[in-house]
Amino acid sequence: MTQARLGQQVVVLGAGMVGIACALSLRQRGLDVTVIDPLGPGAATSHGNAGVLARSSLMPFNHPRLWSQLPGLLRGRSPGFRYHPLGLLDQWRWGLSFLAHAREQAFRDTTTALDALIRHSGTVHRAWMAAAGVAHRRRDEGWLFLYRSETGFGAGAFGRETLARFGVATAVLAPHELHDLEPHLQPIFRKALWVKDASSVDSPGEVVRAYARWLVELGGRVMTSEATRLHRDGDGWSVDTAGGGTQRADHVVIALGPWSRDFLRQQLGLKLPMGFERGYHRHLNPVNGATLNRPVYDTAAGYVLAPMAQGLRLTTGVELNAQHAPLRPGQLNAAERAAREALAMGERTAEPDWLGSRPTLPDSRPMVGECPGRPGVWLALGHQHVGFSTGPGTGELLSQLMLGEPTTIDPRPFRPQRFLRA
Repeated sequence: MTQARLGQQVVVLGAGMVGIACALSLRQRGLDVTVIDPLGPGAATSHGNAGVLARSSLMPFNHPRLWSQLPGLLRGRSPGFRYHPLGLLDQWRWGLSFLAHAREQAFRDTTTALDALIRHSGTVHRAWMAAAGVAHRRRDEGWLFLYRSETGFGAGAFGRETLARFGVATAVLAPHELHDLEPHLQPIFRKALWVKDASSVDSPGEVVRAYARWLVELGGRVMTSEATRLHRDGDGWSVDTAGGGTQRADHVVIALGPWSRDFLRQQLGLKLPMGFERGYHRHLNPVNGATLNRPVYDTAAGYVLAPMAQGLRLTTGVELNAQHAPLRPGQLNAAERAAREALAMGERTAEPDWLGSRPTLPDSRPMVGECPGRPGVWLALGHQHVGFSTGPGTGELLSQLMLGEPTTIDPRPFRPQRFLRA
């Protein structure tokens, strides 16, 4: 493993939650850090999530019960899951490996690893939000899983058992108890699960941008440009940018989210087994004083509704499709119809519908570590649905590995050698 020294130059490619977290952690340790991203901080995948920081996010989509659910999912009737056949063909190798990891031991390994990463990230997030001046954007009221029927509640037993095994604080709510927490929800839910070990923010993109501003105050740099070429340069690396400039670095961190797959193939000839769980959001205006105190997940309809600075953010479940396929609004429209049954809402806001790709590796764990056979190139990618919940912990772990420090959490479940070879 190639270790960094204080004062060395590091270029971080990607200014989402993960990239900015890596840059912040490295800068705090005395490295000279430059972030390069064509859109700027928090403008792509990190902009569009539900803003939830929850220990319940340790549950991957490819859990052992997925096999029994698969026939129904493939019929395309699940509101929280859509797929496009041509998009699946583009990802078939990933899909087979993803299904192969839907077994008990892989599930236990993934949940254990993600729980450690999420818990550590939550601690770091709290400290960073205070230091970056955005603690006021954080709410600590948890979030809610809503069930429209007793059958639906029963179907969620495996998830609740898993959360209990990891000591995640939850409470099952009867309709009157749910009403006490969220009085504006319509009385259509038979039960709810209150995940108490959770926080949320009212603008995830603004949190990322606040972290980026703090990085600059600490002496880091953020460049709004596209990295067009990565090549070996003596003992280090050089990154050419679209503007014609070149950044020399002792170390390069690739934290490009869903763009990592193409970049690694084009620049380093590596085949990264990454799939794209696409998701949408739309903002709606509340009416008649209707509001939410925390994000809610309607398990039957497959959407999350979260109170945001921009209004009520409606986010969808999964659409398996090629990363760059056109927007398909059917899932989002269905989610809006279902959400209007749950809460009184007015017109959509002027902000356009948003689409982002959640970059997922076959075992639903990110890669964090040095790239095999490319000394000085570090990977922080593949965070599926939980990049916002795991970004700070990823940044800390990568920095500890790069500088040879003792690691706060076990790095082995995240090693890139799982899927990449020298």
